[in-house]
Amino acid sequence: MIRSGKGGAGSAHLLRVKYNAKAGPDGGDGGRGGHVMLRGNSNRWTLLHLKYTKHVFAENGQNGGQNLCTGHDGRDEILDVPLGCICRDAETGEQLCEITEDGQTAIIAKGGRGGWGNDHFKSPTNQTPRYAQPGEPAVERWVVIELKVLADVGLVGFPNAGKSTFLSVVSAAKPEIADYPFTTLTPNLGIVKYHDDQSFCIADIPGIIEGASEGKGLGLRFLRHIERNSILLFMVSCESMDIKGEYKILLNELKKYNPELLDKKRILAVTKCDILDDTMIKQMKRTLPRSIPTIMTSAVTGYNIQQLKDLIFNELHG
Repeated sequence: MIRSGKGGAGSAHLLRVKYNAKAGPDGGDGGRGGHVMLRGNSNRWTLLHLKYTKHVFAENGQNGGQNLCTGHDGRDEILDVPLGCICRDAETGEQLCEITEDGQTAIIAKGGRGGWGNDHFKSPTNQTPRYAQPGEPAVERWVVIELKVLADVGLVGFPNAGKSTFLSVVSAAKPEIADYPFTTLTPNLGIVKYHDDQSFCIADIPGIIEGASEGKGLGLRFLRHIERNSILLFMVSCESMDIKGEYKILLNELKKYNPELLDKKRILAVTKCDILDDTMIKQMKRTLPRSIPTIMTSAVTGYNIQQLKDLIFNELHG
């Protein structure tokens, strides 16, 4: 739960001095209550530092004083978050802000304005107003902060399709690799170096299964990360009995989750082709979908890996 600071009350003080017993109103304004804010920090990669932060309260503004003294503003509470965060109201689901740049700030609970002192209310017909404004109340709400991975390319495929192996070969990332499904439990990011000091970022998304858009497997937890990718790299193992069918299943799950995902550029990579000979590769190419750029690869032997990097880079900058 977050709560901004309430605004300080204005002062209704009337000045009394020995040389002028009726010097008039001199009440100052109340100070603004502190905001609760999010700030993008490129040095943060997770929300782990906020795991045990259940309540965030900003400071209240101070009341106005005599001699037209304005109360101090309340101290803002600023939460550093990694880039790619979205903040939503927990009750209504309304998106409050999206943090995508380093140093970007967004107010998620606005501090209350300070009240006016009685000096603002004096007039020719009311020269000694004995009232002032109260400060605005604080804003209190429950919020959900969600991190979506920012990457140029998102790897989409069934568990054990070779996504993590590919990422470990083309980048310095060290994802867990094993010969069983759902080895990857969290998204992994890798920076792929290209010619002339160019580079692009790849996100290894945990495996999707049929029904992921309905909450089966781990897919529902991580499908949201795919929304941020410019290109979707579908990876299907050559061991599959129906490569075209698996691709359609993956595409259908993305469509059910968010139809806008189908507007993204797509590439299909058939993995683990080191177990095939030239004749089998030629036969398999005839069965691949025609509506998407396809390539046969092997991360173990490096077969067509450079060609795949070229294809990704051209799609990103095409």
